[in-house]
Amino acid sequence: MIDFIEELKWRGMLNDMMPGTEDQLKKEMTSAYIGFDPTAASLHIGNLATIMLLVHFQRAGHKPYALVGGATGMIGDPSGKSEERNLLDEGTLRKNQEGIKVQLEKFLAFDSGKNAAVMVNNYDWFKKFGFLEFLRDAGKHITVNYMMAKDSVKNRLETGLSFTEFSYQLLQGYDFYHLYTEHQVKLQMGGSDQWGNITTGTEFIRRKASGEAYALTTPLVTKADGTKFGKSEGGNVWLDPEMTSPYKFYQFWLNCSDDDSHRLIRVFTLLGKDEIEKLEKEHAEAPHLRIMQQAIAKDVTTRVHSEADYNMAVKASGILFGKDVTAELEEIDEKTLLQVFEGVPMVEISRTTLDSAATITDLLSTETNSEIFPSKGEARKMIQQGGVSINKLKATDPNEKPAYKLLQGKYLLCQKGKKNYYLIKVGS
Repeated sequence: MIDFIEELKWRGMLNDMMPGTEDQLKKEMTSAYIGFDPTAASLHIGNLATIMLLVHFQRAGHKPYALVGGATGMIGDPSGKSEERNLLDEGTLRKNQEGIKVQLEKFLAFDSGKNAAVMVNNYDWFKKFGFLEFLRDAGKHITVNYMMAKDSVKNRLETGLSFTEFSYQLLQGYDFYHLYTEHQVKLQMGGSDQWGNITTGTEFIRRKASGEAYALTTPLVTKADGTKFGKSEGGNVWLDPEMTSPYKFYQFWLNCSDDDSHRLIRVFTLLGKDEIEKLEKEHAEAPHLRIMQQAIAKDVTTRVHSEADYNMAVKASGILFGKDVTAELEEIDEKTLLQVFEGVPMVEISRTTLDSAATITDLLSTETNSEIFPSKGEARKMIQQGGVSINKLKATDPNEKPAYKLLQGKYLLCQKGKKNYYLIKVGS
């Protein structure tokens, strides 16, 4: 069984912890929680670093709690935010929570006996809490001066901070108090930007319950240049395959820089120290092979999605640059095919039009409305020069009949030159 704190240290995942935290973890099996914001239908890879905290915590024999903020999600946490966000209705939040639960079940064991993971929703204890009751039972224990001293508050005073968001740390503090008294949860963990909110909870427990609780944070994951990690050109990289496909998810990790990969492989994979150091040595000897990135992409894509999705992504990734990839092109599903060639011009023709095309030259010019080649002469010339491929097979005879197997029963992939692709979609 691993030592939780030592594991975090060598992985570079320990930012700060309250005095006594390590002693508490060595003394007994300890329960700890991390809160997840349900304001989106899916978690994203920014959440993955804190999920991995719970994963290592459970691997060390402790009991993880995942708190979905059904109540606090209606308010919004000002930590790390420059402006107030839109509030969501209860129905949307409930739907989002269900999606998050499914994702967390891929990482945490909810049926492993004494240290089985538990999911809770703070809406369940806040929904019956009246405003006056909350002010009386919770508000009097934390002073305004204490709340104002938090960075998450101070950083927003110039741009404006509503009372709603100002009260967030008090609500999160009460969450910790509730879990402490009802479930004996003694530790709250989170990203380094959550330190203020977490320590408010430990203070709340000290004042209201005369108890002792602890805090631990992990560094926010940033790129080597200091910019925020976890964004692609299309925005967040989500864990939900409907929001970020397994292919794009895999590609995101594969395209990480060499400088970033040394940290990412420690934070996001379950590979051991010796294995990681071996990969780093191999990568240094042949960086062009991107050994580190491939190891990260395989580990994370398989755990977030599945081994089948990972294998499909690998096949799809080889299509653009591989030479003998006809089999891979035929094996990938339609959704992945369209993702690989997202943004590629699509020309739609009927089955009758395809069948009536006398030659490949006709198909790629007049029969596709001159969208691929403006004239038969230009199409014929490039085919003769070896510059045209259909379904990754080079066309050699401009007069051959286009009797090609349709991909997914409806597509032909035309490559014109080295970089120009077209999808011909054949209708009924």
